[in-house]
Amino acid sequence: MSGLIDLYLQQFKTSLAAMLQYRAALVIWLIGQILEPLIYLVVWTVVSQTQGGSVGGFTTGEFAAYFIGLMLVNHLTYTWIMYEYEYRVRHGSLSFALLRPVHPIHSDIADNVSSKVVSLPGMFLAAVVLGLLFRPTFHFVPWAVAAAVPALVMAFLLRFFIEWCLALAAFWMTRVNAVNQTYFAAMLFLSGQVAPVALLPGWIQTTAAILPFRWMIAFPLELLLGRLTPIQTMEGFAIQGAWIGLGWISMRIVWRAGVRAYAAVGG
Repeated sequence: MSGLIDLYLQQFKTSLAAMLQYRAALVIWLIGQILEPLIYLVVWTVVSQTQGGSVGGFTTGEFAAYFIGLMLVNHLTYTWIMYEYEYRVRHGSLSFALLRPVHPIHSDIADNVSSKVVSLPGMFLAAVVLGLLFRPTFHFVPWAVAAAVPALVMAFLLRFFIEWCLALAAFWMTRVNAVNQTYFAAMLFLSGQVAPVALLPGWIQTTAAILPFRWMIAFPLELLLGRLTPIQTMEGFAIQGAWIGLGWISMRIVWRAGVRAYAAVGG
């Protein structure tokens, strides 16, 4: 365990140094992270105002709180690994990672967490500016805010394991764009990014509850906003835990099969 901690500390230092070398790219990426929820925020604000200030139990101020919170939650759970593995496999850079004495996933986790550390102040600044512009209405419930912290950690792990597993499709497919786009389209609608899950049709809410997408973003966000009961919260943690376990097992199985396929091709 101590060796793994030292490994992560060194990897964090390396990743942070690399992130700071690409400040312009980081700024561009942050702008993208801000613009998407901002667009939805503007749309739902206009819809709410035209409907007399409320839609489906959400007031204009609550929509503002939801999408500003969504921006932060999505940032804290976001991973980019699905965009990188195709390049690693096709160009052979994965071979160097396989020669190291530690699993490549540790480097990816450290890189992801380091990027969040570097960019989080900018995201908080954007949230403050949007708060001044749209005047969100937050209903903080102390126990729910406290519960949101482990929920966010579990949401990140869940999202990371599943997306890392799907990224490994690059071992068998020359181009994985179709897989990525299908996944992110489902994520967009079922995780609460386009609209709060409570506003979606019943069958979509049921699908979102069964699949892992809601538990990656909407669940910790709803906790932060105080929109869940203690029973719903415990159910959410149980479902998150089940999906994390399934994602971890699937990832290990696919990784072993993929490395064998990669070794056979790269010989």
